[in-house]
Amino acid sequence: MSSGMNMMSRIVFYEERNFQGRSYECMSDCPDMSSYLSRCHSCRVERGCFMVYDRTNFMGNQFFMRRGDYSDYMSMLGMSSGIRSCRMIPMHSGSYRMKIYERENFGGQMSELMDDCDNIMDRYRMSNCMSCNVMDGHWLMYEQPHFRGRMMYMRPGEYRSFMNMGMNGMRMMSMRRITDSCY
Repeated sequence: MSSGMNMMSRIVFYEERNFQGRSYECMSDCPDMSSYLSRCHSCRVERGCFMVYDRTNFMGNQFFMRRGDYSDYMSMLGMSSGIRSCRMIPMHSGSYRMKIYERENFGGQMSELMDDCDNIMDRYRMSNCMSCNVMDGHWLMYEQPHFRGRMMYMRPGEYRSFMNMGMNGMRMMSMRRITDSCY
């Protein structure tokens, strides 16, 4: 099921607000959209879900977009510049597992998560999270408790330093799994 679902993921970007102007359709990762559109003010997620970024190569501020119409997402999401890159989030079936660390390079206190955590301070007595290892599933991490503030998409892999990901001064305080209900 999961591979069939991934094949159908589709997002369409438009130069102007309200789905006007030139458009660019994307069904997978796109590290630099500027070669297709000079600017991007609206988009429509037809199937699946995506992360969009305001810098090329999946850097900078990022936003999670599920199926729906975003007629003027710059004002809606508070983006100062347009979308420069996007990443398709594959559907995941199975367990979710992630280790979070207080310091960079997997240092300091470690905690293991298998479900959503709305506040690492309350749940694990951790005041900071600066690196992680995602073993299973796809996750969203947020800079504030209760899934608020700036976010960061984490797919399986080792992340030794959030600072190196263009998220300077950002600490992660809550984490949420990207589950079937997101699609």
